[in-house]
Amino acid sequence: QLQRRKGEVHWVRSIQKALNQNGFELYSQMIQPIDDSSHTLHFEILLRMLDIDGTVIPPGKFLPAAERFRLMPLIDAWVIENSFKMIADAARYADVQDYIWTINLSGQSMNEPNLEESISSFVKQYQISPEMYCFEVTETVAVNNLKDAKRFMNILKDQGFRFALDDFGSGLSSFAYLKSLPVDYLKIDGSFIKGIVDDPFTGAIVKAINQVSQVRGLETIAEFVENPEIIRCIKDIGINYAQGYGISKPIPLSEQLNNLRLEKLRFVS
Repeated sequence: QLQRRKGEVHWVRSIQKALNQNGFELYSQMIQPIDDSSHTLHFEILLRMLDIDGTVIPPGKFLPAAERFRLMPLIDAWVIENSFKMIADAARYADVQDYIWTINLSGQSMNEPNLEESISSFVKQYQISPEMYCFEVTETVAVNNLKDAKRFMNILKDQGFRFALDDFGSGLSSFAYLKSLPVDYLKIDGSFIKGIVDDPFTGAIVKAINQVSQVRGLETIAEFVENPEIIRCIKDIGINYAQGYGISKPIPLSEQLNNLRLEKLRFVS
């Protein structure tokens, strides 16, 4: 426990330094439509830390310490502001408004009383269109704070933002609260998607989740789509979007924006 605590203190110092000296870098991963209901590409914005020698540090290394020491609101605010800024800058040379940009929100940030005001101030500062952005929250966070989550979502949806419910199936897995949460997309947990080809029971679960979501008016996104066999399975089920290494690996957001300018994007068949 002492060794783990020392490691966490190290990461806290690194996080604080990264926040103060722009030691973070934004990445993005494509989310591709795989049915005929939509032709709009989505991009999930991801966070990486840069070491002193330029080495890229994945979030699994530093986010546990950030959560333990309640630094997630500061990190989320950094991600939101810098995402808005980079995409607004790119709008001068690329049609970024033709895509949906997804930003993750932690449970700690959802409980911040002034987060809505901060987001609204960033909207004015960078002159962004809220309709281009989707905030992503995990199923567990939303259900454990159902009243606050619903209030928060409704405030931002009134401004034009969208919402996705992430990791569906990994937590309480109750369909009942979908009637009250104002979400637009439901992301099916990757643990189901990875086993969908060889396990009929897993396939039945995914079909049920997709069917209920479609009746509710939600579009579905399959996570951890890693190969053509999985793509074929989720297409047959009727899932709307796919995300994973079988579609596209995460790349720096700056590179992604440049690809949009050069029109280098392609769909995986």
